[in-house]
Amino acid sequence: MRKGVKKPMRVNTNVAALTAMRNLTTVGTQYTKSVEKLSSGLRINRAGDDAAGLSISEKMRAQIKGINQASRNAQDAISMIQTAEGALTEVHSMLQRMRELAVQFANDTLTSDDRDAIVTELNELSEEIDATSDRTTFNEQFLLKGALDNAATAVDTHQNSELQKGSFDANILVTDITYANDDAEDTYFFSYDAANDLLTAVRQSDGATASYDTTTSTLVAPGDTDSFTLDFATGTDPTFALEALAGFTDVDDIGTLLTTAATNSLRTALTGGDKTAQYQVGPNSADVFTVDFDEVTANSLTFNIGALDPGDSSTAAAFIDEVDADITTVSTVRSTLGAGQNRLEHAIANLGVASENMTAAESRIRDLDMAQESVNFTRLQILQQAGVSVLAQANASPQTVLLLLQ
Repeated sequence: MRKGVKKPMRVNTNVAALTAMRNLTTVGTQYTKSVEKLSSGLRINRAGDDAAGLSISEKMRAQIKGINQASRNAQDAISMIQTAEGALTEVHSMLQRMRELAVQFANDTLTSDDRDAIVTELNELSEEIDATSDRTTFNEQFLLKGALDNAATAVDTHQNSELQKGSFDANILVTDITYANDDAEDTYFFSYDAANDLLTAVRQSDGATASYDTTTSTLVAPGDTDSFTLDFATGTDPTFALEALAGFTDVDDIGTLLTTAATNSLRTALTGGDKTAQYQVGPNSADVFTVDFDEVTANSLTFNIGALDPGDSSTAAAFIDEVDADITTVSTVRSTLGAGQNRLEHAIANLGVASENMTAAESRIRDLDMAQESVNFTRLQILQQAGVSVLAQANASPQTVLLLLQ
């Protein structure tokens, strides 16, 4: 016959109660975590819940927030582009009207007084083009002035690389243009009277004229340098620095330089302004897209109202060609902006898909399966209730020792 195991009856140390208490504590901890998960909806509330999962999900969260902000950035960028493009629509309309007036100007059914009236309207349209440029801003940034902050470095030296027509091949190079002050943005249209050695410039901004007698130049041979100042009655007087290149013949080359079809105007502007807008269209530092907001002002365009002679209808021909070139220029700027807008719209669509997929992936790591956890919560509730009951019985068992003392 098998002997039974002896079970000592002790009072000071209730091992059964300790065992019940240990298990109840473990279940209580798990129950608390389950309550926390169900109340927060998250599977991971602290690193201890899933250290690796927390690390992965936090990186995903950074990407998701970056993607969502990048999408908003792109939407703001589209608004900025649309602001500029909307203004250019009006500039186009004004240029079309100017061309229409030029065609009318060319008709000899008009008198010189009639043409004076046309010139007056052309000047008003030119001023409105500049006014449109001044008014076209987005968040205090100028979109049509060639510098978003409109705070180009105030310098009074303008190198030939900044001139509208670039380099020249007429045996003379304009190397520098300086001013008495910084009000230096303008375009100058040149004509040359070879018989009288007289170079004449028309300043686009106000139609003022100034002349220079080329016979006073000190240019004699290649390598020589010289400068001349155009003395306008009003405004800023620019000084042009010249250099005689190989092939230089005589001072008539100055007139040749500044009156050939490719170089009959010089465009000057302040330097240092930034016309490029950089948009952050992705969650990472390299996800950028840039758009150039080129200058579109009367000064930056090529039309020369001052060349229109109310007494000579044929002077409208060159003006018509100039306005045609300006229409093409504005069309190019609008096309560039439109292409940028289309790209941004595709970027927004792509960002939306990326955000959705990454959010779903992050959710699988971080979020709680409520149904599964509800089952676990019910199990822990039962275990906790059972543990409390068993602990109560274990605490009561030493009382049986009292029977031995009766």
